[in-house]
Amino acid sequence: MAALHADHVTDVATSSNFKQVKTTHLHLDTYVDFSQKSIAGSETITFKSETDELSSVILDVHQTLTVITVKYNERVLKFEVKPFRSYGTSLEIFLEEAKNKGDVFELWIQFVSGKGPALSWLEPQQTADKKQPFLYSQGQSVLNRSFFPCQDTPAVKATYSAFVSVPDQLTAVMSANQRSFGEKANKDNQKNCFYFEQTVPIPSYLIALAVGDLKSAEIGPRSCVWAEPSILEKARAEFDGDVEKFITTGEQLFGDYIWGRYDILVMPPSFPYGGMENPCLTFVTPCLIVGDKSLVDVVIHEITHSWFGNLVTNANWSEFWLNEGLTMFGQRRIEEILFGKAHMCLEAITGRTLLEQMVEQMVEKDGQDHPLTRLRVVIGEDVDPDDTYNETPYEKGFAFVCYMRSLVGDDNKFDQFLKSYVNHFKFQSVVAEDLFDFFLDNFPHLKANKVHERPGFEFDKTWLQGTGLPPFTPDLSARRELTDEAEEVADQIIAGQLQKNPSMREWGAYKTMHFLDQLFAHSPLPAASIKHVLDEYNFLSDSQNAELRLRWSKLVIKNNLTERKEDVKKFLLSQGKQKYTLPLYDCMLHGSVEMKEYAGNCFLETKDLLHVNVRKNIKKLL
Repeated sequence: MAALHADHVTDVATSSNFKQVKTTHLHLDTYVDFSQKSIAGSETITFKSETDELSSVILDVHQTLTVITVKYNERVLKFEVKPFRSYGTSLEIFLEEAKNKGDVFELWIQFVSGKGPALSWLEPQQTADKKQPFLYSQGQSVLNRSFFPCQDTPAVKATYSAFVSVPDQLTAVMSANQRSFGEKANKDNQKNCFYFEQTVPIPSYLIALAVGDLKSAEIGPRSCVWAEPSILEKARAEFDGDVEKFITTGEQLFGDYIWGRYDILVMPPSFPYGGMENPCLTFVTPCLIVGDKSLVDVVIHEITHSWFGNLVTNANWSEFWLNEGLTMFGQRRIEEILFGKAHMCLEAITGRTLLEQMVEQMVEKDGQDHPLTRLRVVIGEDVDPDDTYNETPYEKGFAFVCYMRSLVGDDNKFDQFLKSYVNHFKFQSVVAEDLFDFFLDNFPHLKANKVHERPGFEFDKTWLQGTGLPPFTPDLSARRELTDEAEEVADQIIAGQLQKNPSMREWGAYKTMHFLDQLFAHSPLPAASIKHVLDEYNFLSDSQNAELRLRWSKLVIKNNLTERKEDVKKFLLSQGKQKYTLPLYDCMLHGSVEMKEYAGNCFLETKDLLHVNVRKNIKKLL
């Protein structure tokens, strides 16, 4: 295997000595205890030494995780837990005999976890059916070290297997391509358990578990949806027939789907993300279950991670844009093929608007050159990678990939390049320079013309290191076919001179989102304009589409419509998605005195429904 630039970079977010020894397989054997909110487990980790005279193995753990025993060949080994970062500690295991390069060996670790940030324990009232408790894990970015000891870095990929024992009436699911129940015996020789196996090597952050009152329904030849019984049929109807189209289109563009299954788990409302691309089992927010399939294209993004992120992965969290920027581009290529260029451009312009709003807020708060608007984020030893999450890796990353395509000048050739990129780097973790070199080597005429050094568009200086909005904007003018009417109506409302009042209920989600974005950009609106909006469009406050409710809530806040502020709280109580929740709190805190006070009231009522990271980020804002 050829050397990569990634081989020479560090990952400050891991304490593990992964350059000296690498995990090749991880086997978990766990008991989930809801009464104690704990997981009693053991794991057998297979390692391969990358160096001579290896005397210890260092793994990532967490302050909330207890290591009980470590063994090698049934012999108990000494270990030491040491401080590392605010988000984790370090477990050093001392080997009795040093290992040489190429040696393969196993360590057995007994542990108890449960209270850490990777694991969310929900009471029955926090679920959709309100009958049974629910547990789910979230590994990205650096959380799984609080679930089980591991080399918690995206630079290391390994296969895994797991036994999971859960209370009767509950079902366990994992990010694995093989699952069974009652067929294999765990370490205690019991078969009353679930067994999982993931045969494709993945980084530790993609190992995911959920346990709850779950049922499944087929939605395609290699896909099913998992959900609580009360929403299963709605979920099946939302996704049925679409997922397979998304996968096959992705295969045409990026190569074979090598994961076998592609299943979807509809999460409880507190799930903090739109989706999490756990292999073979995407976790999605229930906000996608609208009833009209208007948000199912969010699943296209998670499916596209099957190639960009899960198959070819960022080597550390400074390179997160490699996962998300390429995935955004891939998602929109699939959309363009399935729904047409106008739809794709309209969806992309909503993303661009979010990026512009975010950068504007950052500049207003902290001035120019905000470090979190760089593609390559500098993550210091005192920075939690989760605290760097924003729109930049998604939308600025998308803009850079579009710029690369513009240099090639041929969509088909660029599609072929991306397919070659995935095939060349599959099962590996890379940094930006690996992508740059592969791009220039595939297009020697561009390399000869030194396109990577063009003033103002330098791949390194301007794109990777530069702050602010991207220096290149892709041509999204095809959206005009869908947006001209929305912009015309918005302009008339803003000017207080409405000449026609179209039936917005027939516009479709993205056209309406664009319309509301235009109103927000010009808010606060004149009194006459606000009266018209409240009279004609207040039905949006009860929409089943969370994207529309988000934008309605932002209009309420920006225009200080205190008589409608309950609309904001109702939306915050209905879901806990970070992409919706943080912008609303930020908006309230930039609003009137009353809105600032209302932000505190909303947090007191909703904080127990939120994921720990979202709660932490809101506390920082407050």
